[in-house]
Amino acid sequence: MNFTFDNRFINNLPADEDQSNQTRHVEGAAFSFVEPTKTGLPRLVSYSSELAESLGLTENDINSLEFSRVFSGNQLLDGMQPYAMCYGGHQFGHWAGQLGDGRAINLAEIVLADYSHKTLQLKGAGPTPYSRTADGLAVLRSSVREFLCSEAMYHLGIPTTRALSLCLTGDKVVRDMFYDGNAKAEDGAVVCRVSSSFMRFGTFQLPASRNDINLLTKLVNHSVLRDFSHLLDSSTKESLNNNIADKLSPQIYLNWLSEISDRTCALMVDWLRVGFVHGVMNTDNMSIIGETIDYGPYGWIDAFDPTWTPNTTDAQGKRYCFGEQAQISQWNLFQLANAIYPLIEDAKPLQQLLEDYATSYQDQWLDMMRGKLGLVSKSENDQQLMIDLENLLMSVETDMTLFYRQLAQLSTDETAIDKTLTDKTPTTELCPIIENQQQLTNDVAIFKSCYYQPEQLTVDYQKKLSTWLNKYRARVQGEASKQNKLAITRSERMNSVNPIYVLRNYLAQQAIEAAEQGDFSKIHQLQQVLKNPYTEQEKYNLYAQKRPEWARNKAGCSMLSCSS
Repeated sequence: MNFTFDNRFINNLPADEDQSNQTRHVEGAAFSFVEPTKTGLPRLVSYSSELAESLGLTENDINSLEFSRVFSGNQLLDGMQPYAMCYGGHQFGHWAGQLGDGRAINLAEIVLADYSHKTLQLKGAGPTPYSRTADGLAVLRSSVREFLCSEAMYHLGIPTTRALSLCLTGDKVVRDMFYDGNAKAEDGAVVCRVSSSFMRFGTFQLPASRNDINLLTKLVNHSVLRDFSHLLDSSTKESLNNNIADKLSPQIYLNWLSEISDRTCALMVDWLRVGFVHGVMNTDNMSIIGETIDYGPYGWIDAFDPTWTPNTTDAQGKRYCFGEQAQISQWNLFQLANAIYPLIEDAKPLQQLLEDYATSYQDQWLDMMRGKLGLVSKSENDQQLMIDLENLLMSVETDMTLFYRQLAQLSTDETAIDKTLTDKTPTTELCPIIENQQQLTNDVAIFKSCYYQPEQLTVDYQKKLSTWLNKYRARVQGEASKQNKLAITRSERMNSVNPIYVLRNYLAQQAIEAAEQGDFSKIHQLQQVLKNPYTEQEKYNLYAQKRPEWARNKAGCSMLSCSS
């Protein structure tokens, strides 16, 4: 393996002077040097071939003993200087003080052939000064979820940290999955994560909370220089390269925050587009470059429910539920703005920037929903059309992923308008169970595969569905002339943004259970399916079905803890 090492983070920023690997408060430093823990019998389980190739790795590299040793934390290459980052954060709305990389160790920063840079980070490679009372290790089940989801999100076209490899360590790790006193020994594992930056909102909050403006300035300057250098002219870049502590103009810092805000907004819209719920949007889990980071108790909604959260810790408050993610991201941005205020010393532009976030989000959400519906123009009635649709999806248990794929197949010409139900139709009777398709209206029958509880399909619901679909047909017909000039059809447009394959919780759990028995084939198969999430793959039809009933309340298939 021939990497070109750069290591700008540790070269630009102050290190913790204490070289011991003991849990402690770290002052005046951006990171602590620490080495990964050696393990018993490292073994490569899976890897991302596309990512490996982009990093300059060959098949021989991947298949070598050296690869599994390096990316399980058992060996360092010349030029690697491993470290853990120091940061703080708000957790569930409360300031938690110092947090830091408790089970993540950065191996090195590398320069790629196109002169871009990436950081290689091991998750689950042992304790650091920021591990608090934990051991810094990870188990196979959580590592499988991180590995699969990172790559699934990438192929969905959503900004994310990547996962290069998944390795078993050969050691056992004790975990209490639901914090209920039932701890057990599980297989240990390590994931190698890859990103241009692992800096978080909390990276800047911690020095600000300590009034360490010198360190805050260096951290923000490093971020601007490293990942937002387009905001700088050549002379300013040269100045920062010579002295990372040089204070920049307030406008540059505002432009930096504005771009972070834009990237975060776009990320939230993308999450909603595919039905992804992060589960634990603490400020220490928010990427400064707008990537999805820290795959813990995440989940994809099956039945459309804005109040659903995959996190057992969040079950009561639902702070991080599906429908609150945009609002929480704005709250988190307020915390970041507060942190960098000392560099700007003017609250007015910061306030305006964050107020604009809500407007920007609403506009982007509407554009995203138009895309999901295959619409190519804007109408003043679109917002109500979208709200009515979401209310309809919430009224019965409807699989969101399948609904939009079926909607793409709906006939939208005038002859397709369903007049089976009228305003005089009784609305109190129940429709016979969905298996008796002859008893359903034509419109409802189209979505037969999307419903979880057939007994909910009342005549009232069927009438509301047909009413909405007829409004949608009229909206599509209203822009028919525009569609005729387009190279692709409405169905093709919809299917390019509405995935048919997502990493449903029960699919991930099946892969985990097989892996725990030594069978990694389901991991490899899911990898292949999720590489083409928008394209029907006949041999993988099983992965495009709604969640089976047996998985409704099964551990790992519904809600998860932060230990999952």
